[in-house]
Amino acid sequence: MPGMVVFGRRWGIASDDLVFPGCFELFFRLLWWIGTMTLFTYHKGNFDCNGRGVLHSYLVGLLVVLALIILSLSATVYVSAQGTITNPGPRRSMPALVYLRALLYIPELVWACLGAVWVSDDSKGCDPATVGAVIAAVVASWIILLFTAIGVVFVFDPLGNPRPRPAAMEPLGVRDLQSNEGTQFFSTARSLAVKVWESRLRLMCCCLPQDESHRAAFSSISQLVSGFFSDTDLVPSDIAAGLALLHQEQDKMERSRDPEVEVDHSPSSPIGEDLETELEKAAHCMQFAAAAYGWPLYVYANLFTGPCKLSGDCCRSHAAEYDIVGGDHLGCHFSSILHSTGLQYRDFIHVSVHNQIYEIPFFVALDHKREAVLVAVRGTLSLKDVLTDLSAECENLPIEGVTGACYAHKGMCQAAGYIYKKLVNDGILNQAFSIAPEYKLVITGHSLGAGTASLLAILLRNSFPTLQCYSFSPPGGLLSKALADYSKDFVVSVVLGKDLVPRLSIPNMEDLKRRILKIVSNCNKPKYRILLQGCWYELFGGDPDDFPTEMDNRREEELSQPLLGEESLIIRHSSSYQSLASDDSPAHTAAHLPLFLPGRILHITEDGPSRRSCFSQVRYRADWSNEMAFRSVLISPRMLADHMPDAVLRALSSLTSDRPFPLCPSSLNNSSQHNAI
Repeated sequence: MPGMVVFGRRWGIASDDLVFPGCFELFFRLLWWIGTMTLFTYHKGNFDCNGRGVLHSYLVGLLVVLALIILSLSATVYVSAQGTITNPGPRRSMPALVYLRALLYIPELVWACLGAVWVSDDSKGCDPATVGAVIAAVVASWIILLFTAIGVVFVFDPLGNPRPRPAAMEPLGVRDLQSNEGTQFFSTARSLAVKVWESRLRLMCCCLPQDESHRAAFSSISQLVSGFFSDTDLVPSDIAAGLALLHQEQDKMERSRDPEVEVDHSPSSPIGEDLETELEKAAHCMQFAAAAYGWPLYVYANLFTGPCKLSGDCCRSHAAEYDIVGGDHLGCHFSSILHSTGLQYRDFIHVSVHNQIYEIPFFVALDHKREAVLVAVRGTLSLKDVLTDLSAECENLPIEGVTGACYAHKGMCQAAGYIYKKLVNDGILNQAFSIAPEYKLVITGHSLGAGTASLLAILLRNSFPTLQCYSFSPPGGLLSKALADYSKDFVVSVVLGKDLVPRLSIPNMEDLKRRILKIVSNCNKPKYRILLQGCWYELFGGDPDDFPTEMDNRREEELSQPLLGEESLIIRHSSSYQSLASDDSPAHTAAHLPLFLPGRILHITEDGPSRRSCFSQVRYRADWSNEMAFRSVLISPRMLADHMPDAVLRALSSLTSDRPFPLCPSSLNNSSQHNAI
């Protein structure tokens, strides 16, 4: 629901967000009041010590203040639990309760100071238990005041000046939000939002050099992030509730799908393509893609043996070996790559751990087992890599022989250009093929490395017609349709389960936003119940059919019109927003250029029930899919875990060895359907 307006500004918290913090504080205050009353009753109000008059006044005053706070908290929790996300009418008294609660902090502060003065000056000769109780009360008061101040900082909205709303009597559809005054207001608000996000990024990245490239990245990322929810009036808890509802809705649709109906997602690949052969190649290349992460992933995957294996190599000097190794701060990274790949030192042509924005680490090695010159590109492992990921606007990438619009993800396009110059201009590939001229070129990477590897393969395709690229968990917003179709001849993308990243693109996120708006507008449950049942469902499962999300008695014809609740969450009509009764496909959103996954797509999913006990046997299956199967974000507890490189490697190893792997996290929700759109 719209953020609560108190003290003359809008805050990043809604009037129905005070149920859980209110209940927690109410429980704590009740225990505190009972303890104070027990102490006062035990001594019958008479204390035989110095300053007993001050102590008596302190305890009586504390009981009164606590009682008033408990009453105000009870009223706050009750009122905050009323209504729904889009129906704040029953909570119209919440600002008054907030003012009352804020007013009660004044006597609490005074009594905390009074208790501290008594303990320091007049507590001599008193019962140690009584002194300890007063000290505990004073400390508790200061802790609560401190956490309240921290909470205010967290919910403070720098853009929180109250936003003008259309007149109450103005009919829907007649709102002139495109007037000159409205346009000027939203333009000013958008500029302010961009500046706020730039400041936040500079603060988070204060350890990075503030040069021109970083400032440009901050600016482009700020424009992208600030505009995402700028046309809505949602607070973070609304988004969390929408995601919880959307997950159950997606599971409900998935369970109701007829298992006999098969959707054809076969890619445009040569007839008789050997899936097992591609899986074996992919499993082999994934070892190199994972090795590119260096020692952090190696230690994570080998917690007990990894540090011991690397400890000697990291401390040993390799000065004589630096003639073929590029980059800086080697040692542990290179040693972990040797252990992970099983190659010898002489098999490496170039290893770079140099890392800047748009410049990511990679290595080039001779893979004698597959007779290939292999280029492995590292995925996201640093703050600089995150900035490269978030530079998600489109950049033109003209390729000779490709007809149609050619554009790609800017950050990864720049990173691919950096590696391309290193490989070609610095003669790294010439050096490799002078050693093994009969070998073919193979490029691989995971996540950010997968997107960069795919673009690098496109750039090198004309020079190396036989090259192959294996892209693991690549980002969904990577290539234009023309480039995606062009890459199907030499790129294979591998996606595990409900991995979020291959479904991430600006159009997909706009689609997710519209789905969240629709589902929270239709829900007739209070937010606290949505979040409680959502947490229960994520942890313990259940039947999503038992949790209705549609408004009771809403007629079908009403659903074909823009929803009133939905309209209440829209503060302006952006070009990315359409009535949610229209086609939900992001392909119908014209505000952003559509981007797709590269190449042919291998989708790996778990066979069997979606929930298993810990250490149960897991079996996977792999099917060819296509890019349209990843045009919508799927909500799942596995959406991040399925992206991890060790999870992808484990799944590929299981498929190629035909041996089930124990995997404890599989007790969470996993994808058991392969063509969820």
